[in-house]
Order: sequence, then structure tokens, then C-alpha cells
Amino acid sequence: TTPVHLLAFGLGSGCVPRAPGTAGSLLGIPLFLALAGLSLPHYLLATGLLFLVGCWLCGESARLLGVHDAPGIVFDEIVGMLLACLPLLPALGLSALPLWVGLLLAFVLFRVFDILKPQPIQWIDGHVGGGFGIMLDDLLAGLDAAVLLLVVLLAWPQLNG
Repeated sequence: TTPVHLLAFGLGSGCVPRAPGTAGSLLGIPLFLALAGLSLPHYLLATGLLFLVGCWLCGESARLLGVHDAPGIVFDEIVGMLLACLPLLPALGLSALPLWVGLLLAFVLFRVFDILKPQPIQWIDGHVGGGFGIMLDDLLAGLDAAVLLLVVLLAWPQLNG
């Protein structure tokens, strides 16, 4: 109903009746592909700026709805996926996997961390409010997914002889 909701709801991906966070996470993949040609510093800057915009955007959407972190607010998942995909950046030259395999791994790992919310993600999700809190738990889920994906990418050549 507003430009804030349109963006916070991931251009409508957060309006799907089941698993809106998964739909929002999928939207992070084309955004990653659009940014993947950037150098590492520029990619991190773009992701950081999107995080800051997301803090305001998600907080404002939640305020307008009167619900903290409504399921349809998925901008946080989109930005979380940008972090989860970080090890796949061509500028890093780490991935010996086909890109689609790396993206699938990043997506699955991010969803696992975002759904299960291991500590400290679970604590942050329950104790840090506002747009910053909405964004921070997904930022950490994306970071956890990126670390695990990095381990897989580094181990892959040894596993395949």
C-alpha cells in the first residue's frame, strides 16, 4: 500500500502465502548476480548501504503495520542472502563449483541459519528491537552461512582429488 511496504516486502515476494522468507531469500539471488561484478570493497559497501537502508525500511514498515518483524517483511532476507553469497564473488576467485551449485548451497545454508536461529541469532531476534533488530538477525544468519560456504569452497578441491 506504500513504497515502504513495497520495498520491505521485497517487491511483493513477502506476500506469498507460505514461506515468505524463502521467497524473499530467492530475490536475493538476482540481486547478488547484479552486484557480483563489483570488487570486494564495493560489494561490501553496497551490502552495508542496503543494510542501513533496510534498518530504516523494515523499522518503518513494522511501525506502519503495528507488528514487529511481520513475516512479509523480507528485505532483511534479501540482504542476508547478499552476505551468504559473499564467498561466491568472482573477485575472490574461491569457487571451483559451478555458480548455480554455489548459489544453491548459499541459499540452503542461509535458510537453515535463518529458520533455526542458533545463538546468538535467537537472542538478538528476541531482544533487539526496531529495524536494526529485524535486519541484524538475518545479517548474522548470512554471515554464518557465508563462513560455512567458505569452508566448503576451500575444502572442495581436496575432496575432489
